[in-house]
Amino acid sequence: MISSFDTLAEVAFARDLLRRWWGLELGLADPAALDGRGTVRLAAAVDALGASAVAAVIAALRTVKKPGIVDAGGGVLVIAAPVMGDKGIAGIVYATGARAGDVTAVPEGVTPSEASQLQAGLTALSPPELERARDLVVGAANAVERAQPAVIPPTTNVHPFTEIVGDAPAVRDVVKLLTKIVRSEATVLIHGESGTGKELIARAIHYHGPRAKKPFVVQNCSAFNDNLLESALFGHVRGAFTGAVKDQPGLFQVADGGTFFLDEIGDMSAALQVKLLRVLQEGTLMPVGGTKAIKVDVRIIAASHKDLAHMVQHKMFREDLFYRVNVLKITVPPLRERVADIPRLAQHFITKHWRSPGAPPKLSQGALSRLVAYPWPGNIRELENEMERMLVLAGDAQELTAGMISARVAGIVNGAQSAPRPLRDVLATSEAEVIVSALGRHLGDRAAAAADLDVSGPYLDARILSLGLDHVP
Repeated sequence: MISSFDTLAEVAFARDLLRRWWGLELGLADPAALDGRGTVRLAAAVDALGASAVAAVIAALRTVKKPGIVDAGGGVLVIAAPVMGDKGIAGIVYATGARAGDVTAVPEGVTPSEASQLQAGLTALSPPELERARDLVVGAANAVERAQPAVIPPTTNVHPFTEIVGDAPAVRDVVKLLTKIVRSEATVLIHGESGTGKELIARAIHYHGPRAKKPFVVQNCSAFNDNLLESALFGHVRGAFTGAVKDQPGLFQVADGGTFFLDEIGDMSAALQVKLLRVLQEGTLMPVGGTKAIKVDVRIIAASHKDLAHMVQHKMFREDLFYRVNVLKITVPPLRERVADIPRLAQHFITKHWRSPGAPPKLSQGALSRLVAYPWPGNIRELENEMERMLVLAGDAQELTAGMISARVAGIVNGAQSAPRPLRDVLATSEAEVIVSALGRHLGDRAAAAADLDVSGPYLDARILSLGLDHVP
């Protein structure tokens, strides 16, 4: 956390304003520093007050539990905000070099010359100025907190289906149902949105069931037109159509003894639904152009993102076939209903797609916050693609940060997407907001606003012109 502190844009911005406006010094103290095992960065004026003043400031930092302004004694003020980690307070962001107005009471034992040094070396801040400094310190602390590596607790949901990653209640329900389904050979219908992992569930059923050593065949029913799909499923005999120069077994024959996963069965035509129903009822099929039925022993797992029951009501799917495939039904939850699993899934995909030697990079807390906030219309498939993309952009970096997240995922603000912004634009926007706020407080009086911001009138005029604020009265 200490190593990343000085590189954060928000920290650089806060440090620059604190120094420029009030001569304060921004620092970060981790627990080791507060325990005397590390260094604490203080304003030069505080260091000049001697060891007793430094010790008093460090002691004041140890008392910080929430953002605020702490009196370290003798009028020396510490403006501080805690950085929260997974195990409580991980550090304190603070600003030193301020005092509370004219200091009349000084610590016992302080000589008049030392009291005079305190008056001269530290900046006297009014209550409004202290609040503005506090806001800058809090902003820096929030940035440090977001940049911390995300800590992902180990799962407590132990089950044999190692293919399934997740600990959310909805996932536990699926796993509980799977433990019963894999023991049977009944037909299964898997329902869920695109990208939720329906094929993963089908593979878990096959490879943990009695047919695990037999073939597992997959066919997406929306991939071909009727003629091609019929030939692919049921095969054809020589001469059945132009180009059929020899007998060709279908995928049902390839899957004989094993499991056939029919994905997007809701896209199958009515004519092919009749042929599929025959396989389910009698265990026989007729190749295209054939005259002799072929016996097959196949367990069928069907899947669809469509509501087949609704399709039956509107005569878009055969009712008899629906009841044949809907013997055992599994509903796979979308990712937005299992937000608690996003950290674990993200790290799983980082490990899966990491190809370089050494440990894979970690996910920063800021990146994780943006991943959790996104609604994931593409579900787990979209999350996996996003993590693979971040790994490519990261190169040899040891941490995946919020800046590596795509604009589509990171740019959600109040439901609308916004493009990423360069640092200079962010700083200019923040400076413009501060200037406009000061002008508003003083009803457009630039001299008063300049005094409030502790800058000269010409400097404020130049910044107003540079930032395009000359229309502000």
